[in-house]
Amino acid sequence: MTSQSQKQKGDLYRWYVVGVLTFAYLVSFLDRQILALMVGPIQEDLMLSDTQMSLLMGLAFSIFYIFMAVPLGRLADNSVRRNIIVGGVTLWSLMTAACGLAGSYWHLFLARMGVGVGEATLTPSATSMIADYFPSGARGKALATYNAGVSLGTGFAMVFGGLIITYVSTSERHVLPIVGSVAAWQYVFFLVALPGLLVVLLMLTVREPARQETSAAAQNLSFRDVLTYLYGRRKIYIPLFLGMSVNTIVGYALFSWIPTSFARVHGWTMGDIGLGYGLIILATGPLGVFIAGSLIDKLHRAGQHNAELKVALLSIAICLPGVVYLPLAATGQAALIAMIPASIGPAMTTASGSIAVINVTPNQIRGQTMALYLLTISLLGLSLGPTAVALLTDYVFVDPAMIDWSISCVVIASSLFSAIMLWRCLDPFAEGVRNAVD
Repeated sequence: MTSQSQKQKGDLYRWYVVGVLTFAYLVSFLDRQILALMVGPIQEDLMLSDTQMSLLMGLAFSIFYIFMAVPLGRLADNSVRRNIIVGGVTLWSLMTAACGLAGSYWHLFLARMGVGVGEATLTPSATSMIADYFPSGARGKALATYNAGVSLGTGFAMVFGGLIITYVSTSERHVLPIVGSVAAWQYVFFLVALPGLLVVLLMLTVREPARQETSAAAQNLSFRDVLTYLYGRRKIYIPLFLGMSVNTIVGYALFSWIPTSFARVHGWTMGDIGLGYGLIILATGPLGVFIAGSLIDKLHRAGQHNAELKVALLSIAICLPGVVYLPLAATGQAALIAMIPASIGPAMTTASGSIAVINVTPNQIRGQTMALYLLTISLLGLSLGPTAVALLTDYVFVDPAMIDWSISCVVIASSLFSAIMLWRCLDPFAEGVRNAVD
């Protein structure tokens, strides 16, 4: 076999790995976001408020991150990352099925905490593996492709979730072997748990890559040493983590409440909004991460070491017009069109954030640093995004039909704060990337 054919085979295999990891991320978000389409029936069966539903969407995940993100990050830096992912996927699939057994709010809350293990195990290990398969000049597209799993998973949850919900809703109860009779929304949880089994089988075909780009400054660090290392570079990591994490409020606010907004404000069925909004996410999500990854790689090759942050700032500018227009739209069709730029922007930010953390951090502590980044996202973006919208609706506007205004206010405020943080980080970040592997 010639060196050229060996290189081509190696290129195909590493992109195969990216494909498998992206599919795992897709399934993770499919399991997570399906809840957004079932707000109505779950509220009716369990007698829940918007605020209680928002805690199921956000806080139930972030609680798990608080206790497990850092230990799992250390595992990713020191253990076989593929095996960590296999264990995590198995557990979150079982806990998704457990959601289908929930007969009370706290039962469902605890099961959703278990589903949170998906991202807590997946992303630190997956991004670290991808970084070891690709050199820095080609890493942007690979990591952006992985981050397309967010949009793809959410989009599939909306489109196919809407179709499934429409189908299962033809009967109020469904009978499953062993389990017995369950409500339509419980039945959906059992169905969306199944793809996790395929992810496990595919992950068993993935090889653990050799670790690359090690740094003498980050050799054999304890977790306390890792915190000291990051604190010594606080001009980079504090605004980077705050800026990117607060900006994720945008995506979580939209993904969690847009279906309910269209149902309440424009009278759409969940099947209609699942199809319409889902197709937009499926189209704009991959487009956004492709644009982000390509721009980041191009700007890096041109010597712009803060490319990730510049692309994130661009994404904010793309997103805001659609969100500002959302509560002003006279029809559901007009509001749906506004979701096109509002969906491209968050997809670009998601890709930019992960690439930024990977590129500015030495290999030996990437798993732990990514875990801390995801912890920050879970505490700020995931917890505050859904809940801030619900609190405004329940206690400020005090009108369920004003939910579109709640979404707009939350997204605008978080976007402006994020832009300030990222702007302040531009110069320190560029210097940090230059020194990351010295």
